[in-house]
Amino acid sequence: MAENQPKRVVVAIDGPAGAGKSTIAKALAERLGFTYIDTGAMYRAVALWAVRQSVDFADPHRMEQLALAAAIELAPGRIQLNGEDVTAAIRTPEVSSGASKIAVIPGVRRAMVAKQREIGQKVSVVMEGRDIGTVVFPDADLKVFLDASVEERVRRRLLESRAKGVETSESVLAAQMKERDQRDSTRADAPLAQAPDAVYLDSTHLSEDEVAEAILKMLRARVTNGKEYQSHE
Repeated sequence: MAENQPKRVVVAIDGPAGAGKSTIAKALAERLGFTYIDTGAMYRAVALWAVRQSVDFADPHRMEQLALAAAIELAPGRIQLNGEDVTAAIRTPEVSSGASKIAVIPGVRRAMVAKQREIGQKVSVVMEGRDIGTVVFPDADLKVFLDASVEERVRRRLLESRAKGVETSESVLAAQMKERDQRDSTRADAPLAQAPDAVYLDSTHLSEDEVAEAILKMLRARVTNGKEYQSHE
């Protein structure tokens, strides 16, 4: 019976800041009908619950308890917390600030990783980050390490910032990116690293569509074997 079941597929995209991971992961999930695991939104949901429960972001024990207890569901462009659609509620400055603070708590990270794996056991997923292929989904069907030159990554971030109405200089962004790369690569807990079995993809001279097509081609070669993918229900 299992032979006739559509195969659940996990696509893991890792890489440094500004490589285009989020854009590509969302586009791939949409084209494939897979669930995009938005880790940022998941941390924001926990931070929102902490705000509502008046829990101090700096209390690792209580934050871990909330992260473990949070019932988080993802759908294309939406997120639910404990049965409530909180897509808009998680976008406040207070919640954004809280999400970045709680994301460094090991217990919260462990709880989120467990939830991410749980989603990946139920439906086909695309997930991006810095330790997806090495820590979160080490058995992913396809692992891609998406990279680009520092100059190109800075250029993309500059365009992103301007699109949001935030004025910043190229030199400031370059310094921030260098610091981020250093921090991500050297942190003790789940550092940025290319998994040994990940495919390296340099997106410096590629358009978004070209990157997506390259990954889709890899995926078709890697996992179809004539079978259909299982998209989200």
